[in-house]
Amino acid sequence: MDAREFARCIDHTLLRPDATEQDILNLCDEAVEYGFASACVASCWAGTAKKRLEDSGVKACCVVGFPFGSAAPYAKASEAWAAVDSGADEVDMVMNFGYLKSGMIGEIRRELTAVVAVTQGAAVKVIIETCYLTDEEKVLAARLVKDSGAAYVKTSTGYGPKGAAVEDVTLIKKEVPGIKIKASGGIRTYEDAKKFIDAGASRIGTSSGPKIVGGLR
Repeated sequence: MDAREFARCIDHTLLRPDATEQDILNLCDEAVEYGFASACVASCWAGTAKKRLEDSGVKACCVVGFPFGSAAPYAKASEAWAAVDSGADEVDMVMNFGYLKSGMIGEIRRELTAVVAVTQGAAVKVIIETCYLTDEEKVLAARLVKDSGAAYVKTSTGYGPKGAAVEDVTLIKKEVPGIKIKASGGIRTYEDAKKFIDAGASRIGTSSGPKIVGGLR
């Protein structure tokens, strides 16, 4: 991949709780400058990001149920609806991995179905927080995501004790064919990002996008 192709794999991300409006605007400007796939922000900044990115070809992406995934299903659906109504093109929702580890599969299906239903065609990426899961749970989670009609399974929030792992991408790609994967959490260099792309990820979530792509120019 050349720099432009690689940039189109990156969701340029700013999810710090102290991020200001100007920080969000700067993030969006960088996303446009480098040609990233999206600018990924908290749902309260959906409208701000969408307006700044208008006609740029860069998508506005918002997180939902972030970072712990423990909100009630209807709350996640409400947040997802509000984000899309404000202009979000993509929604990154955190799965309730406590439900998953409890075997509450029906509850997970309910929240996934609810969020996909209200996003009005916006791409949904579901964060499964792989660092808390066994390999069997990772595969199960990815299958539930695929069955729900969501667009991607995403590895991590970046707030867990461990971020993305190449072996998790390899596992999911092998066991759940056809699913799209977004790797995120602790990816800060071109070398790291390329390992995930080579393993089968088609999106990279990172706050280090300019550093990663800058060396390719």
